[in-house]
Amino acid sequence: VVPVLRDTGAADFFVAHWSEVPAVCRHVPAGSIAVLHGPVHAEDAGFARASGVRPVINSLHQAQLWIDSGGGPCDLMVDTGINRLGLPLDALADPLVSKLEINTLLSHLASADEDVAQNARQLAAFKDAARRVPAKWRSLANSAGIVLGGNYAFDLTRPGIALYGGVPRPE
Repeated sequence: VVPVLRDTGAADFFVAHWSEVPAVCRHVPAGSIAVLHGPVHAEDAGFARASGVRPVINSLHQAQLWIDSGGGPCDLMVDTGINRLGLPLDALADPLVSKLEINTLLSHLASADEDVAQNARQLAAFKDAARRVPAKWRSLANSAGIVLGGNYAFDLTRPGIALYGGVPRPE
């Protein structure tokens, strides 16, 4: 799907794991790729720095690994309620966060496929994080989140299952 997305104008590509990067790099520049599971080991940070791939920082430990490797552009995932990946909101004040060169600040909607109050709570939490953390871009909407409307879109959307024919919401 990467060549098709590239040819239709997609500029940023997110993969889950470092092992996916070489295949995607055959089609797009490394600087347009971000790895959602961030640097887990120093080797991951070294590979990211050498290749230009952006790690998505999910914890203070990962932030430290990235800074210790020399830093550079990265993305920062904040946990606004999915409780799976991302820096807790109360950790945004940590001095390590201010040392990061954040390209994209992102979070992930936990229940966008349902009409539940959690969506509005996550939107409010993300807006608060976006006010506190300087970043070039902001991204909240996944496939189902895109359908929730423009308030969830910010600068960048991240369709996932919808790219493969999944229908995240009846709309």
